[in-house]
Amino acid sequence: MKEKIQGLHHITAIASNAQANYSFYTKVLGLRMVKKTVNFDDPGTYHFYYGDEFGTPGTILTFFPWEGIGKGKTGNGQATEIGYAVPEGSLEFWQERFKKNNVNFGEQTERFGETLLPFTDPDGLNISLIIPKKADNRIAFETEEVKKDAATKGFHSTTLSLQSIDKTAKILTDIFGYELVSQEANRFRFATTAVENASIIDLLENPTGSSGQNAAGTNHHVAFRVANEEIQMAFHERIMSENLGITPKIDRDYFYSLYFREPGGVLFEIATDNPGFTIDEPLAELGTNLKLPKQHEPLRAKIEAVLPKLI
Repeated sequence: MKEKIQGLHHITAIASNAQANYSFYTKVLGLRMVKKTVNFDDPGTYHFYYGDEFGTPGTILTFFPWEGIGKGKTGNGQATEIGYAVPEGSLEFWQERFKKNNVNFGEQTERFGETLLPFTDPDGLNISLIIPKKADNRIAFETEEVKKDAATKGFHSTTLSLQSIDKTAKILTDIFGYELVSQEANRFRFATTAVENASIIDLLENPTGSSGQNAAGTNHHVAFRVANEEIQMAFHERIMSENLGITPKIDRDYFYSLYFREPGGVLFEIATDNPGFTIDEPLAELGTNLKLPKQHEPLRAKIEAVLPKLI
C-alpha cells in the first residue's frame, strides 16, 4: 500500500474535573478550545477538544472529563507521555509560568539530542515540552499571556509503554509506514517521512513493568491521521488481513474513525481529516458553543442541565 499514515491526528485522555481541565489547558497552557461537545456514548459527560486556531490534525488533545473519577495508573499498554513542540528559548518562560500557576514540573533534560521540560496536568497526565532538532514552522495559537514565541506548535511525539515492542513496531513499520530512526537504552524512536511534524512515536520497552489502568490522568487512545475515507478503508483492509480486530467506520461528526487494539495493548484509532471542525460552527466561534451529536440534540435541555458549568 503506497499511502502512509500522516502522523498523529489526536490523542484522547481522561480527566476528573471539567472546570479544572478547561482552565488548565486554555488559560495556563494557552491552547484553543476547538470544540465543546459530549461523549457519544455518555452524553452527560463533556468531550473537549484543544488545539491550534483551526483545530489542525496533529495539534488536537481531547478529554473525557468524568467528574470525580478516580486516578488512573500509567503503565504498559498505554500511551504514557505526550510531547508538544515549542520554540527555541521558550522553556525558561514555561518554567516561570508553571511556578506561578503551581504546576508540577521536572528538570530540563535531553533525549535524542533534544531538550525537554516534563510536567503534569491537574490529574497527573505526563506531558513534555520539547524543542525539536529541526524548528517547527507551524503557526502557534496565542493568548494574551502565551505569545507565539513560546506557545505550543502541536504534537512533537507520544510515548507508548510496552512489555515488548516487537509486534507494535511491526504495526508501525509494516502497516503505517514508520521507520526506526534511533534508540536510547530501552526507548526506540519511530518516525514517518510523510509529514514534517507530529511524526514521532517512541516505544518504551519495559518487560517487568505493570499494566496501566485507565482513569484520570491517563491516555485513552492515540489517533493516527489519514486524508480521507478511501485511504482509511484501505488501512482497514490491511489491518483485517493481519488478523487484528478493527471496528467498522464510525462517524464522529468532525472525522471518521476506525479503532483497533494493537498487540501491545494500546488502543489505536485511524481518523480522517474530513470534514473538520468548522462543519457546525464558524472558525471564529470554534469551541464557544455546546455542539451535540445529532442523535442527542433532542435531549439538549436535559444534557445542559447535568453538564458542569464552565467559567
